[in-house]
Amino acid sequence: MKTAYELALERLNKSAPSVKLTDRQKQELAELDKKYAAKIAEREIALNAEIARAADDVEKEEWVREQLVTEPRKLQAELEEKKERVRQSVKSEDGE
Repeated sequence: MKTAYELALERLNKSAPSVKLTDRQKQELAELDKKYAAKIAEREIALNAEIARAADDVEKEEWVREQLVTEPRKLQAELEEKKERVRQSVKSEDGE
């Protein structure tokens, strides 16, 4: 008897079969992850330093804190778009 999890995976694979990635595409995805992890960390460090400098200016500190939330989200969204392009290249290489 199959578990609910196994049944759900079967249904998912029928509606949207998983895509097999090539070694090159896996490497591209890993490189994108590394690159964007570094970009996000770099922005967080820069924004935290800016927060420290803006300690006397409440409005500026608040604005920078908002940036500390929004910029990593934007970078993460950008990363996901690029990763999706890499994944889609698998389909185009297969002739789909």
